[in-house]
Amino acid sequence: MTLSNETTPEDLAALKQSAKGATFLTDQASRELHSTDLFRKGKLCTAVAVPNNEAQVSAIVACATSLGFHVIPRGAGLTYVEGYTPTVEKSLVIDLSQLNNILEINPQDMYIRVQAGVTWKQIYVALQPLGLRLPFLGTFSGARATVGGGLSNGALFFGSARYGTAAEIVLNIDAVKANGDILRTGQRSVINATSPAYRTFGPDLTGILVHDSGSFAIKTAMTLKLIKAPQHYGYASFGFKDVENAIAALSEIGRCELVEEAYVMDPQKTKESLSASNFTADVSTFFRVIKQERNPFKGIKAGINLAISGKRFVGDGIHSLHVVCSAHCAAALEHDLQRCREIANGLQGVDLPDSIPRAARANLFPPLDSIVGPQGERWVALNAKVAHSQAIALYNRAESILDKYKPDFARCGVDASRLLIILSNFSFSYEPVFSWKDTWLPMHHTSPAIKKNKIPEPKENLAARQLVEKVRAELINLFNDMGAASNQIGKTYPYISALHPESVTLLKDIKKSLDPNNLINPGVLGL
Repeated sequence: MTLSNETTPEDLAALKQSAKGATFLTDQASRELHSTDLFRKGKLCTAVAVPNNEAQVSAIVACATSLGFHVIPRGAGLTYVEGYTPTVEKSLVIDLSQLNNILEINPQDMYIRVQAGVTWKQIYVALQPLGLRLPFLGTFSGARATVGGGLSNGALFFGSARYGTAAEIVLNIDAVKANGDILRTGQRSVINATSPAYRTFGPDLTGILVHDSGSFAIKTAMTLKLIKAPQHYGYASFGFKDVENAIAALSEIGRCELVEEAYVMDPQKTKESLSASNFTADVSTFFRVIKQERNPFKGIKAGINLAISGKRFVGDGIHSLHVVCSAHCAAALEHDLQRCREIANGLQGVDLPDSIPRAARANLFPPLDSIVGPQGERWVALNAKVAHSQAIALYNRAESILDKYKPDFARCGVDASRLLIILSNFSFSYEPVFSWKDTWLPMHHTSPAIKKNKIPEPKENLAARQLVEKVRAELINLFNDMGAASNQIGKTYPYISALHPESVTLLKDIKKSLDPNNLINPGVLGL
């Protein structure tokens, strides 16, 4: 099938007609916003379609691919890996943020069905009165980040130390293929099934659509597991002078399955977190901390401790480890917290006030002020996942690269910080974050903090941006050399080139079956 690379007025008219009932945008500002992520501009897309139901998605995709358009799915747009930036101008971006309905909550069968544009915060708020929650709760950006985007890009953090990533909690996905057909996976693919409560009847078709960067089909709805919400939560923080001891404690706590979250911040990251959230002065956070505790007297004590601890525990050169524990009874919670203390103290960690993890959970999905930094900085992150046995080697090799560039960072005004986390009981993640003052891209202008805090846009800093590009590339090569995995693959991390040929052949065969002309988000994953 030969498809034209040119866009005609007739093409645009046909697209608009196919999007009947949906919003169809061709203005410059909308096209620029939907063609740019938080790090790079792509080619300027031809148009943006904003459907509000699955039938509209099906009609739009079928029309667009028949006309030779690249079709690119987009959720909240909160990525920095070129996951949705067009590679050609003849591209239609499908903004799925208006597929934002919770379709079903089933407390008896313990699942929730949602459309792809539903946010993690929406789900959390809807389930809370029922005493239910997702095992993996969502991401830092869960106030705007969508479930569809999270499943496409490996969403993780809240709850991930115990329950893993978004991939581990999904039971089914509904998605639109390149020809407009609707694919249903899991038990929803079974003709006579009345409940989507089982994922792996036969080969796991759901897994094909997980962490695919939106390359195989356009996700429209999904079914997620539920759990009973634990009634007891506890928090602890520890300080380490030796980062290797901090990593060892982090990994051992993960292996023992004691926590919902565990993460290590370097000294700079700790100070940034305190400064950026300003939680010691945030009255709303203070009262949320009080409400976290079942015992009101404990709650008041926790709130006072939060208010007075502030920055006093941030010593020079101290790496801080933070944990969140949960349980269905107080005795089980205290056991897990005590084991965390024993592990940390046994590796020369000292007890610190639990301000950071307590405040993070008290305000689980805050407004996305952090799209830009406190002084208007841009930022971009990387990540690499390895087994616990490789954690220290990965850290040391990555740090040797960052150390090499310290003079350049100082010269160009680039800050580098690190966040170390664990996933389930088997994986360690190294996440460097780079920030610098630079002109903003369209996505940065959507940050509520800009207007609220009257943050001026910085001047262009091309030297810093190019330096970050260079260091990122070197780190990505290191991750590839070590065989590390990464979430948010997009067009940034090598994927196809990192695989054995047999795996590549299978992936390409799947892609060809679902998208024979390679029009669904081409370029991501290296496809």
